[in-house]
Amino acid sequence: MKDKKFLGIELGSTRIKAVLIDARGAVLCAGGYEWENTLTDGYWSYALEDVEKGLRACYAAYGQPLAHIDGMGVSAMMHGYLAFNAQDELLVPFRTWRNTNTARAAAALSDALQCNMPMRWSAAHYYQAVLDKEEHAGKVAHLHTLASYVHYRLTGQNAIGVGDASGMFPIQDYDY
Repeated sequence: MKDKKFLGIELGSTRIKAVLIDARGAVLCAGGYEWENTLTDGYWSYALEDVEKGLRACYAAYGQPLAHIDGMGVSAMMHGYLAFNAQDELLVPFRTWRNTNTARAAAALSDALQCNMPMRWSAAHYYQAVLDKEEHAGKVAHLHTLASYVHYRLTGQNAIGVGDASGMFPIQDYDY
């Protein structure tokens, strides 16, 4: 247990941060990268290239190869819209939680599902794209939150925790 290493990654609205700790919680290394959202094609967005740049900058702070970690957690903006086609190509730039153009979709989904659908949830973003007849909407094969996207890029697995999943679509009952 003594040599175990655990990595925590957080992609916040102004910084990407990573902390490597040992089994006792002592910090072995910490790194950060500043980033900023931009207005792209009328939507608030972060460049996905900056995700990789930021993670590389955090990793560089360690200063040596990291061949193995025993556990990892990724925390990031749970609201937003990352839409991919069947070839894993991003269809439109990442639409962040700051976008509030989805009021019509959120209201329609709230009525149809008989539960609150906030404007910032992924399902509201997707349905708004359908309502607006955006060209990419019919090509969507899967959606990601920022955290699930980073998890996928690091592990090759499409997986999402219930916390992030609840930022995509209403979850009322679930078993762990």
